[in-house]
Amino acid sequence: MEQGIRRSQRDYSLAFKLSVVGQIENGEMTYKQAQKRYGIQGRSTVLVWCRKHGLQDWTQPRGRGKQGQHMPNKPSTPLSPAQRITELERQLKEEKQKSALFEAVIDIMREEHGVLVKKPLGKRSVVVKSKD
Repeated sequence: MEQGIRRSQRDYSLAFKLSVVGQIENGEMTYKQAQKRYGIQGRSTVLVWCRKHGLQDWTQPRGRGKQGQHMPNKPSTPLSPAQRITELERQLKEEKQKSALFEAVIDIMREEHGVLVKKPLGKRSVVVKSKD
């Protein structure tokens, strides 16, 4: 590990801190990547900056709930356009994965078990028949 001059949080300018926090919140890098890239000492220095200067709500714990489901935090201020796009892209990816899973289950039910599955399409329903 490099031995150098120890720095305190006062050695970093407010503009630098805000820049690093902005990059982290925009998803450009993680806090650990920021520490390594900029040579920031201390394990929690960047996290302290995020809590102090960031837009995310740090009042609620981010751990897993009793049911094992992740409880997302709602930001206290509106998301920036870049943050909103990142969040929507993540949600779209999850929905595509769910859709692919459901389609695979329907295909298996039809092909291996001969079960006809009704897929709702608005007010109408479509019956998926086996190929046999």
